[in-house]
Amino acid sequence: MARQFTEAAIAGIGATEFSKESGRSELQLAAECAKAACDDAGISPHDIDGMITFTIDNSDEMMLARCLGVKDLAYTTRIPGGGAAAAGTIYQAMAMVNAGLCKNVLIWRAMNERSQYRFGQNPTNTTNYQSGNGTGSLLWCVPFGAMTPASWGALQAQRYMHKYGVTNRDLGLISVQQRQYAATNPKAWFYNKPITLEDHQNSKWIMEPLLRMLDCCQESDGGQAILVTSLERARDLKQKPVRILGATQSIPYNVEVISNYYHEDLTVMPEAQGVAGRLWDMVGLGPKDMQAAMIYDAFTPHVLLQLEGFGFCKPGEGKDFVKSGALAIDGILPTNTHGGLLGEAYIHGMNSMAEGVRQIRGTSVNQVKSVTNVLVSSGMAGAVLSVD
Repeated sequence: MARQFTEAAIAGIGATEFSKESGRSELQLAAECAKAACDDAGISPHDIDGMITFTIDNSDEMMLARCLGVKDLAYTTRIPGGGAAAAGTIYQAMAMVNAGLCKNVLIWRAMNERSQYRFGQNPTNTTNYQSGNGTGSLLWCVPFGAMTPASWGALQAQRYMHKYGVTNRDLGLISVQQRQYAATNPKAWFYNKPITLEDHQNSKWIMEPLLRMLDCCQESDGGQAILVTSLERARDLKQKPVRILGATQSIPYNVEVISNYYHEDLTVMPEAQGVAGRLWDMVGLGPKDMQAAMIYDAFTPHVLLQLEGFGFCKPGEGKDFVKSGALAIDGILPTNTHGGLLGEAYIHGMNSMAEGVRQIRGTSVNQVKSVTNVLVSSGMAGAVLSVD
């Protein structure tokens, strides 16, 4: 008998605390956030039959399955691309559920990225940059002094900022807005710590004259998990279902992770444009139909490039879109309402996916009014989360 096509939904989310020193292993963080997601959904971890994480997550699937008491895994996979994998995991989980391959898919990302190792520091070795680890192209950067994500991100943004006259002060408006959201979010590292534009401008240069410290995401310890199942099953579970209306991915020719120096036009983000084209066509909606967005914000210029790539504003108009107050809670596109990776924590973008879920549920600490559709984006992948 042929399988019937089903619709996928997010039924549970769970997280550890976000800190700079977790005091426990990444495997334990993974188990804790996974168990929390199952509890949130109201299912037993024994019933998980699919598992997805990032290629660079250090926790082994079989070890985590053992910790959770998973009885029988039908499918596992890992998504490459660093933070670009965040929405990619949702895309894969949706596909697995829609195809009838799995009933309960666990997505997780757990990291001691501040206390155990630091992405923001110069690497002590190049093991992870070898061909086959997804970042082999960085061997063309590291020997010439471009040794950190901030340096790669700054180089990527330089042409865009030059062409459109974007200043570091313009970027500061993004940081100020996201810290305002974080200041009201008890789970955010920068809870009760808003900043002014002057604070931003007085923060030290990381890559002069492009990125200051307050343009850069945090280094964090913590874990975030999401439980995906069918929409039909989710309706019988504990939480209000969050329908995955559509999700997709785009990895265009000559695009690399962060070090996007090889495509024809350095003033655009072609992967965001590719995702947008497929996603809007898939769901039959467009930018004006989104009431909020969770956009990957490792560095502030990435927010502008994605706003333009997804069609919320025209090329070069991102800074004016932000300046108009569009990203604020009463703006036309409240963005990263949890504080984002700049203000809440850097869990490789997975905490932003969870905030999209809370907005649809109506449970965000910075809740947008009358939400029906939320875009969640991690550059190379994106999804539209919707009410049931």
